[in-house]
Amino acid sequence: MPQSHISPSPEQRHIAIFGGSGFLGRHLVQRLARAGYAMRVGVRRPNAAMFLKPMGRVGQVEPVAADIRQGESCARLMQGAGAVVNLVGILQEGGGRHFDDIHAHAPARLAQQAAEMGVARFVHVSALGADSDSPARYGRSKALGEELVLQAFPAAVILRPSLVFGPEDDFFNRFAAMAMLSPFLPLIGGGQTRFQPIFVGDVAQAIHAALERQDAAGKIFELGGAETVSFAQLLQMLLQTIRRKRLLVPLPFA
Repeated sequence: MPQSHISPSPEQRHIAIFGGSGFLGRHLVQRLARAGYAMRVGVRRPNAAMFLKPMGRVGQVEPVAADIRQGESCARLMQGAGAVVNLVGILQEGGGRHFDDIHAHAPARLAQQAAEMGVARFVHVSALGADSDSPARYGRSKALGEELVLQAFPAAVILRPSLVFGPEDDFFNRFAAMAMLSPFLPLIGGGQTRFQPIFVGDVAQAIHAALERQDAAGKIFELGGAETVSFAQLLQMLLQTIRRKRLLVPLPFA
């Protein structure tokens, strides 16, 4: 992003965050709390998200029950907010949660509500693989979500992070746990898919910048780290780190 910087108004320092108790969310909440923002964090189970409250001053971070698929709970969370951040996403379908609903239709309704409520800024976190021609439903659903969000809220900022890593990340910890139990690891898509892994703190910094910069409005930003590696290389790096030897077995995309 360009270097010009415009601080938000006092009203815009009240933020509604959807999905703020997840891996990326907790890093974002901590960063925004240090920057002086007041946050209502939409989560499915507020009692399980109380660990967020000590990240800010008393009353600065408030976990609130909200489901991105339920308009009434979303409206309550966004009431009086100057900015909205949507972090909600899933890596696999199941339990009544589908890619098109979670990544496209629900964010579109959220953006429409935010626009109707007069929210000044809307940041939607998508994924670097968002592409309407993607061979994976995940990537196609992310692309559709971007399109629908910008239709409903033209000034929205879309961020497309690559694979996000850091303490408690889902990707590396999931495959590390698998490596402890299984004699092989799956090379999804043959292991040739390429990534630019990015540190979670850098993604949180980009979201912070998107909230504070008027020159970001209506734009799409791709976020990646300095190094490009294949899926196979990532697993090899993981196995080297945890000091395990496992077979890497190619599997086709689902």
